[in-house]
Amino acid sequence: MAYKYLDSINSPEDLRSLKVNELKVLANELRDFLIDTVSKIGGHLGASLGSVELTLALHYVFNSPDDKIVWDVGHQGYIHKIITGRREVFETIRQFHGISGFLKRTESPYDVFGAGHASTSISAALGVATARDYMAEKFKVVAVIGDGAMTGGMAYEGMNNAGLLKKNLIVVLNDNRMSIAPNMWAISNYFSSLTVTGAYNKLKTNVWDLTGKLDSVGDRLRRVAGRLESGMKAVVTPGVLFEALGFRYFGPFNGHNVTQLVKTFREVKDLKGPILVHVTTEKGKGYLPAEEDKQRLHGVVAFDKVTGTQYKKDGPPALTKVFGEALVEIVRKNPKVVGVTAAMPDGTGLNILQKEFPDKFFDVGIAEQHAVTFCAGMATQGYIPVAAIYSTFLQRAFDQVIHDVAIQHLHVVFVLDRGGLVGADGPTHHGAFDLTYLRLVPGMVVMAPKDETELRDMLLTAINHTGGPIALRYPRGNALGFPLREMREVPIGRGEVARPGTDVAVLCVGNMVEHGIKAADILVSEDVHAEVVNMRFVKPIDIDLLAETAKRFDHIVTVEDNTVRGGFGSAVLEGLQEIGRPRRVLNIGLPDSFVEHGTPEQLYELIGLDPEGIARKVLAFMNTEGISQRQQIFMSK
Repeated sequence: MAYKYLDSINSPEDLRSLKVNELKVLANELRDFLIDTVSKIGGHLGASLGSVELTLALHYVFNSPDDKIVWDVGHQGYIHKIITGRREVFETIRQFHGISGFLKRTESPYDVFGAGHASTSISAALGVATARDYMAEKFKVVAVIGDGAMTGGMAYEGMNNAGLLKKNLIVVLNDNRMSIAPNMWAISNYFSSLTVTGAYNKLKTNVWDLTGKLDSVGDRLRRVAGRLESGMKAVVTPGVLFEALGFRYFGPFNGHNVTQLVKTFREVKDLKGPILVHVTTEKGKGYLPAEEDKQRLHGVVAFDKVTGTQYKKDGPPALTKVFGEALVEIVRKNPKVVGVTAAMPDGTGLNILQKEFPDKFFDVGIAEQHAVTFCAGMATQGYIPVAAIYSTFLQRAFDQVIHDVAIQHLHVVFVLDRGGLVGADGPTHHGAFDLTYLRLVPGMVVMAPKDETELRDMLLTAINHTGGPIALRYPRGNALGFPLREMREVPIGRGEVARPGTDVAVLCVGNMVEHGIKAADILVSEDVHAEVVNMRFVKPIDIDLLAETAKRFDHIVTVEDNTVRGGFGSAVLEGLQEIGRPRRVLNIGLPDSFVEHGTPEQLYELIGLDPEGIARKVLAFMNTEGISQRQQIFMSK
């Protein structure tokens, strides 16, 4: 498709050569381009559709990359990527070896700060502004934060510090009308059109200067004027909170009126001190299916452009759904169980609980630290909170897991979705560290199911556990298709032999059990008979099973979808040392580096964690001398 303006936009400098009224046409072209591309490959759609005009206005007014624009998360950053030199490779977004779905410093000088989690932009931008002042530079610094991210406490921590430091900093609140002041739009726009003008600010400065020369009388006049202005803003705008944090507030403005946005940013860019510009946008703007179902079309797989219907493959249900339905079964029988999520009801499967038992469901916003301590508080009163949080998101509440839950030995159930390699979202979302960071917490039980049946069993086990905090983690993706039966408890700290063997023991945890069994099938053709053990628990490790295995095998291999540093393999090494049975041990898992984005299958093959890669590593580990030529060829693949 040929575009009138978009085809010639390869940088913000090209953008600035357009007339302001031409930006409206470009905005429509960008939406068409975005929908066309994402419908083929998937990605985060709704937030970027809602930020088209805002992105254009920012790059049109501010001299990026000299001026620094810091985006929150990156879900709203697709248009930013397209107009900063990545249009021709945009179809590779979130694809293996393609561009990232988030902002990435190594990808472009326009990506000032990389982030896969929310609520970081204000703190990062304040840091950039502080460094600017040290260097005596004059560039502008802008933080763009979505209103969802404003539910995270870190955003307010950043604002509080910015108000104290009084740095020249502009924060743009991209509000999709789902949280802040949805009914005050018209009055606030009228008020803001007055207060943002140069004439208003000049008048305000002159009055302040004049009253400053009137001694005590001037002080009284200043106090009266200040109360009048604050009172007026409190009545007609939602900005009193931001003003109290030390920001000058302007807005709300129509975030889809690019002409007004350009005018507004031109007016505020040279103002001194912390500035907050509030713009209201519509998530999914310009694409009816996304406007009508903002949550469903937030992040999408490939879909039909006409209907917005996402293409889905037939097969077993997602593990997320298996968990959500199992939790509902448990809540029906146990009124003390509640579910808590941090702004991810659909992503964690708690939307099923929300529908069936809304009074037992809590969405606390993008506030993982609060979520964990909130659960701890309920646990003190005999309730059993199930904190369903992505593996990589729970990292943000590590301190609360230790101090508020574990030290007090409280029964909080942590259910970590997205354990291991998650795919297209890349290193910010890979659950690469949970087995490590949870295993080191005193009193914590850590387990990982090999399939959907074990997932259900482990959830019941965790609910009925009375010995303090307990966690289970499972990967993103679908179940294996096993028929479900009634849930039954799993003995804490007990594993099982999944496949008998005689030559080498392959100890696996979680979804790696399936990979281990397939690797064992491959090894049979190389005259190696591997015993595959489903350890189930990373903590407490099954010492009895480990001791029995060490008696029978000189070679032990551990396999995990977690960093090998301090994870399941380390637990096995510690266990062997504890029982005084040192053996040759090979730890296979995620490398001590950040794994890029791509499908899980592509990434497993890349790092040798697919069944064939595991088989090659096992064979090389057992013996590199005297093996057959065929085995040498297999290992060299």
